[in-house]
Amino acid sequence: MQSEFLRVIDQVSKEKGIDRALVIETIEEAMKSAAKKTHGADINVEAKFDTVTGEIELHKIQTVVEEIENPAIEIDLASARAQFDPECQVGDELLTKLDPPDSRIAAQAAKQNIVQKVREHERAMIYSEYKQHEGTIQSGVVMRFEKRNLIVQLRPNVDAILPEREQIPRERYRQGDRIRALVLRVDENARGPQIVLSRTNPALVTKLFEQEVPEVYEGIVEIKDVVREPGGRAKIAVVSNDSDVDPVGACVGMRGSRVQAVVQELRGERIDIVPWTPDETEFVCRALSPAKVSRIVIDEADHSMEVIVPDDQLSLAIGRKGQNVRLAGKLTRWKLDVHSDSEYERWQRESRLSLRRVEGLSDLRAELLLADGYKSAGELASSKPEDIGEVLECTPEEAQPLIDAARIADRLERREKIVHRITSAVSEAAEAVLARAAAAVAEEAAAAAALEGTEAAPMEGVEAAPEGAQAAPDAPAAEPATEGTEAGEA
Repeated sequence: MQSEFLRVIDQVSKEKGIDRALVIETIEEAMKSAAKKTHGADINVEAKFDTVTGEIELHKIQTVVEEIENPAIEIDLASARAQFDPECQVGDELLTKLDPPDSRIAAQAAKQNIVQKVREHERAMIYSEYKQHEGTIQSGVVMRFEKRNLIVQLRPNVDAILPEREQIPRERYRQGDRIRALVLRVDENARGPQIVLSRTNPALVTKLFEQEVPEVYEGIVEIKDVVREPGGRAKIAVVSNDSDVDPVGACVGMRGSRVQAVVQELRGERIDIVPWTPDETEFVCRALSPAKVSRIVIDEADHSMEVIVPDDQLSLAIGRKGQNVRLAGKLTRWKLDVHSDSEYERWQRESRLSLRRVEGLSDLRAELLLADGYKSAGELASSKPEDIGEVLECTPEEAQPLIDAARIADRLERREKIVHRITSAVSEAAEAVLARAAAAVAEEAAAAAALEGTEAAPMEGVEAAPEGAQAAPDAPAAEPATEGTEAGEA
């Protein structure tokens, strides 16, 4: 038995990579459990393993008391002095050597404890290892599918899960396919560590560029931010910490080799590389690439920008289903509203007309208000005199009459709009009535024409009687003439 314990300790320590002291502790716990099965479950047992001889010494521990309440773990003072130590006192612990338990029971208990300890140790090692790998890219093999989730084997006995929400849309895998994904997080639960992977996280793009672009890995080129719509398009903002290194060129590579490697890994997802700049308006213009920007109107209070582009660039700036402007807004963290030059000019004309209706407001002051973002008399009417005074460089007392006049102009403008809407609605209703009436007349005319055509058409196979011929009085009705028979032959 002793040599068997030494052999088991050495074997488990080498094969499982577990500390020898932990295996010895496991065997001691197993021997305690076996001794309790042999001598009683209530006793207090101490086990000590000798690493030289391979022997295990078992002792029963009893506490010296004046009155015994639990005979399994207590002994009275008189018995303790008579049997063990004449000088013992109350509270002392006495050890009684126990015979080793049955070898079969001990071996079975040791095996169960060692298996349990090994499993717990492996789980702890896996958790500790992959907890340090959070945010890194790991490669594995698709093993099976569980409710649209992928179970990926990272290495033997180490599985990870790729949830459905972390999978790229329209990306399909089969059992046995290799997959690369980002270690999103590592959770610890009763069944062991759970490694959660992701293919949709923006950090995956960053890590892929670190692998493909040495300048990014070394920190010469810094990726400021990444936004993406997985499977569709991504935008990354890059900046160089070395004036001699072009950040966009470094990420693109020779003939696009570096960025194409990332695109292939993401199954064709388009990637726009945007040079970062602290100038927010310039950054917005770059983020909307490949579209060209004509002008930008900033609203600091609403943290938004109106981006004006040429008419032929509008669809390019917005992108398919608004994807380009949506990603640009996420990248720059500004609310972007894209319009064409023609729309902007039309709004400018309408704004000028609205402001010029304010009595006492000169054209110059109207232009100043328009340049500051006031688009109508209504906006001027709802402003504070102090704010208007700052724009027009006048006192609040001088600005108040303009605000009062703007309220009057705004009311008139609203009335005109109401009248215009009513007039338009009446016109549309009248046009609809006339259209229905015309359609009804046309239907009646068509029906009448069809009816007249039916009455005028002769019966098939009957020829018309000669002009001037009269039917004989009281003659019976002639039967239909056969083919080749004339109406006059009876």
